[in-house]
Amino acid sequence: MQYQTVHVQKRLVVLMFVLLLVAAVMPRTFVKAGGRKEVKVRTGIEVLASRDFDIIAGKRVGLITNHTGCDSTGKSSIDILAESDKIKLVAIFAPEHGVRGEAEAGEKVSSDKDRMTGLPIHSLYGKTLKPTGEMLNGIDVLVYDIQDVGVRFYTYISTMAYAMVAAAENGLEFVVLDRPNPIGGVAVEGPILKKEFSSFVGLYPIPVRYGMTIGELARLFNEEFGIRADLKVVKMQGWRRDMWFDDTGLPWVKPSPNIPTLTSATVYPGTCFIEGFVNVSEGRGTDHPFEWIGAPWINGRALAQGLEALGLPGVTFRACEFTPKSSKNAGKLCAGIEVSVKDRSVFEPVATGLYIAEAILDKYPAQATWAYKGSHFDRLMGTDKVRYLLEGGEPASNMIESWVPEINEFLHVREKYLLYSLP
Repeated sequence: MQYQTVHVQKRLVVLMFVLLLVAAVMPRTFVKAGGRKEVKVRTGIEVLASRDFDIIAGKRVGLITNHTGCDSTGKSSIDILAESDKIKLVAIFAPEHGVRGEAEAGEKVSSDKDRMTGLPIHSLYGKTLKPTGEMLNGIDVLVYDIQDVGVRFYTYISTMAYAMVAAAENGLEFVVLDRPNPIGGVAVEGPILKKEFSSFVGLYPIPVRYGMTIGELARLFNEEFGIRADLKVVKMQGWRRDMWFDDTGLPWVKPSPNIPTLTSATVYPGTCFIEGFVNVSEGRGTDHPFEWIGAPWINGRALAQGLEALGLPGVTFRACEFTPKSSKNAGKLCAGIEVSVKDRSVFEPVATGLYIAEAILDKYPAQATWAYKGSHFDRLMGTDKVRYLLEGGEPASNMIESWVPEINEFLHVREKYLLYSLP
């Protein structure tokens, strides 16, 4: 009996060793709670590499990218292009947050030199937002590979647009290596930006949530807004319009410091409007940016109950307390709400964000203060009409209904530029 016990124990030790060895060699990006995650989607960089870099072969390349530009194993697009003998990578261009994605929102990015390749890194979020002729000297083609979040005011798409304009002006080709829209390619929400509110957080008249991949959006920008760049899009393989990011099997790489998870990206199209208040935290400086909304003078339970009573689709609101480590109300105990998405297929983030702003203004008209006299809220919304109507007591539901005709018009235009279908 003692021999059998020892024998069983030895077998268990061997089995545990084998399991640990398998776990060690298995790519971590594919492991989740339910077992191994299958990669279903190949991004543009992987497709281009599999084609031996055919459309840029023999050319001098400038790469617009950051830490999100990588393949499904996490290998950087910079390294992939730098190691290829088919092309010559000569420069890197960095958007907001920098090549490594570490700079905070609004923090200027300095030009630098890449530690691994020694190549120059030109900042497109510092003294200039658009590549200059000097930066483009010696380049034949600009390649864009950055993960977007599917929202108009996320500045990576403005960087792409400005770079496309620069490419057209300097006679360069422009190639977009396509990536998934993390919040899906079906739903479209929010007002169309009015031209007088064009800024780096919204250049062109598109909705807040546009339901397109970055490649599709580049095609729309190029034709509808007169850029006329020599544009090519390297399509993904395996992506469908109804896919959210966690359907792709790809590893999540946080696009910026305050979009750490797919959950934060899901609510971001609406709760980012809270940036429009100078003294209400949108959760920056916490572990749940854009999911937690609050201020020292808010009654979280009352705010949550009022929003719950609206019965908004796919979302619930819970009272919470938090203390931001940075950004607005840093170091101060805030009371407010947690925005918890229960069914993302029916959740309407833009409408939800507007209802939250309405509730804060309704309950705390004396305390809630607009940032920059409301101009930042207007830039995010793409119009000042919404703010004026909110201040005048107009119901948010009426505003949301007023967007329907312009969204339908956009959907008609958008159709021409879609590269992927539903199942």
